[in-house]
Amino acid sequence: MSSDQQYPYGAHDPYAQNPPDPNVTQTWEGQTWDTQYQPVVEPAQPAPYPQGVQYPQAAADTAYLPPAGAAPAAYPLPPEAPAAPGATGPVPAGPAAAPAPGAPVAYGPQGASYGPAAEPSAPAGAEPAYGAPTTMGNARITDAQRARAEGRSPIIPPGMQPAGLTAVTGLLLAATAGVSPYLLLVPLIALQGLTAAGWFRLNGMWPARQGIALAFAGGLAADVVLLAAGREHAPAAIVGTLGVWVLLTLVLQLRSHAAADERMYGLMATIASAALTIAAAGFLAAAPDAVAAGGAAVAVAALARALPLPGAVSVAVALLAAAGAGLAAGAVTGAGAQAALPALGAGVCALVGLRVASYDYPSRFVHMTAGVALPLTAAAPVVYLLGRALG
Repeated sequence: MSSDQQYPYGAHDPYAQNPPDPNVTQTWEGQTWDTQYQPVVEPAQPAPYPQGVQYPQAAADTAYLPPAGAAPAAYPLPPEAPAAPGATGPVPAGPAAAPAPGAPVAYGPQGASYGPAAEPSAPAGAEPAYGAPTTMGNARITDAQRARAEGRSPIIPPGMQPAGLTAVTGLLLAATAGVSPYLLLVPLIALQGLTAAGWFRLNGMWPARQGIALAFAGGLAADVVLLAAGREHAPAAIVGTLGVWVLLTLVLQLRSHAAADERMYGLMATIASAALTIAAAGFLAAAPDAVAAGGAAVAVAALARALPLPGAVSVAVALLAAAGAGLAAGAVTGAGAQAALPALGAGVCALVGLRVASYDYPSRFVHMTAGVALPLTAAAPVVYLLGRALG
């Protein structure tokens, strides 16, 4: 074989007998280093189009490329000897086992064969790298989402544990109301703190330390004003404290650098939280007999509402239990059957507070704060008004 045949069209000659011509583009019209003969593959017919779907004619004329492995098996050239261990150069052809058809072959410089290419061996018993089948859905789905998917109501009540804490707080209010107003402050301050914190989290605003502290401070201020002014001036004390705290809330929001919508949300949430916390001071302004009946009624109604009963039956049982608790408290305090009316009103307010605390599936923190406090906080104005009407 001559040098021109071995290095055609200006290919580089290692012996510098035929230097490359920079003006000639390198082509491969002569021999190539392909070791397999590939027969001509006829284009396969494309799959028929779905019924009713019209494709342009140009798409049918497009060449169809079969997937890898669909072509007939290639015909190998005469076998080549495998490379000896440690060899670095080409291995001359000799009698050796030919690689299996389709097996990958490693080639060196100038097309010299190094034998079949080594394929990475998979460990024994290895499984495909697929995850577990997701037939059970999302494991992090919330109870509200699962309830919606099952066609149930996503509104979930606080449950028995918050109802137990509500009952304990209500009984403490009923027991300390007739002893001393200063002793009544102990469960009342705890109730106001839970109300201030729970209302912000119920509205999806957390952390809101300034708003919670401001609302709680408003409740404490109402307690102090009530103790100083007396029960006969309770409406003026409560409304005056609420007006002052609305102004303080406005000043606090004006100093905020948040967006306008966020400041509006914070303003409404802070005013509502302060109003509820200050309204809880109505237990301190109400008559001791009404507080005893109302506290006992809320305690029993919350426990009855947490029982696993149907909706209408649960409401009826809770109201009947509240009226019964009022009668029992009236018998103990000497108020008689008149205590059933404020007890029934407190029971209705307790159900409203529980419904608000279980709105839109709040978190456990909401259940342990707003779910405990709102039944009693909502009942405070009714207990004061009905107790004063029964005089």
